[in-house]
Amino acid sequence: MAIENVATTLSVMGGKWKPLILCQLFKKPRRFTELQTIPGVTPKVLTQQLRELEQEGLVRRIIVQVVPTHVEYRMTDYGETLCPVLRAMGQWGEKHEQRRAQHKTDHPMGESA
Repeated sequence: MAIENVATTLSVMGGKWKPLILCQLFKKPRRFTELQTIPGVTPKVLTQQLRELEQEGLVRRIIVQVVPTHVEYRMTDYGETLCPVLRAMGQWGEKHEQRRAQHKTDHPMGESA
């Protein structure tokens, strides 16, 4: 695995918010207000991150012509190629949380091994 390739991936979809946004869009298209439910994200940062994901071709912004008009975000076909990466991140996170919980059980009150 080339370190340059990992660096490229992180520059495109790394950081605190982009993977969380992509996870939400992986499930289904979302309106901006739905994406604001990501804990801790501000509207300004969400807008900036969505624009960057659009520029990379991972997310598409769609104006839905209904009354009232609204904007929806969805993953592009190219963005969906990141789904295995996002799934792997989610699986690793789940295992890590289980490991943390087990460590707390094995070593209560801050005891270390």
